[in-house]
Amino acid sequence: MRLIFTVFAVLLANIAYAGEIDAKVEAALTAEGRPEADIARDRNRMPLQTLNFFGLQDDMRVLELLPGGGWYTRVLAPVLADNGELYVALGTRRVQENILPLPGFDKVKVLETSDNVRRPEGARLYVMDEFEFGVEDLDMVLTFRNVHNFDHEGRMLMHRASFDALKSGGVYGIVDHTQRHMERDNPENRRRIDPVLVIKEAQAAGFEFVDYSDLHFRADDELEYEVGRRSVSGNTDRFTFLFRKP
Repeated sequence: MRLIFTVFAVLLANIAYAGEIDAKVEAALTAEGRPEADIARDRNRMPLQTLNFFGLQDDMRVLELLPGGGWYTRVLAPVLADNGELYVALGTRRVQENILPLPGFDKVKVLETSDNVRRPEGARLYVMDEFEFGVEDLDMVLTFRNVHNFDHEGRMLMHRASFDALKSGGVYGIVDHTQRHMERDNPENRRRIDPVLVIKEAQAAGFEFVDYSDLHFRADDELEYEVGRRSVSGNTDRFTFLFRKP
C-alpha cells in the first residue's frame, strides 16, 4: 500500500509540474506586446506541444541555434527567465537588434562564435568554419527550420558543436522542412532536407536518435514545391526529431 501511495504521489507531482510548464509557455504566448504576426503562426507551429515533446523544463540551460527573427526566442526567454538560462548562437543579429533590448529579455545570453557563416557566390547552400559555442553542460539545444540551409560539412560542424556543448543526457531537438528521401537537389527543394540524412548525420556526430513526432506532418504537402510557394507556405510538412547525447 505504501508503494502504491508513493507512486501516486510522484505521478501527481509530475502532473503538477507539467501544468506549471504549460502555464509558463501559455503566458509567453499571450504576453502583452507579442507581435500579431507571431501569434498568427501559433496554430501551425504548435509551440506548446513542440516544446513538451522536446521535454522543456523551466530550470534548464537551453541553447537556440539560428534564432532568425526570434519567434521561438520570444517564447523560450520568459519561460526560462526565473530558473533557467537561454543562450542564442549563429545568426543572432535580428534578435540582438529587435528583441534583446526589450523589457524581460535582458537575461538572454548571446554566444559569439568564429563560425563565419557565408554563402559563396553561386553556391546553393551556406558554409561555415569550424567553431565551438564556448559553453558546456547544457540541458537542451534546439533549432527550428535551419538545418537545410547548410552544406554537409556545415551541418556536421553544427551537430558536433551542439554535442560538445551538451551534458551527458542532454537533448538536441530539430524541426525542419521535409524533402523526399534520396531526392536529387533541384530548385524546388533547396529549403528542404531529407529526414533520413539528418538522422544519419546527427548519429555520426555522436547523438542517439530518441524519438520523432508527427506534430508537423502535413498530408497536403506533396513535397514537390519550394517552401515559399503560396500553395505550401506556412503549411509545409516538417519532421520533428529528438536526439540525446549519451
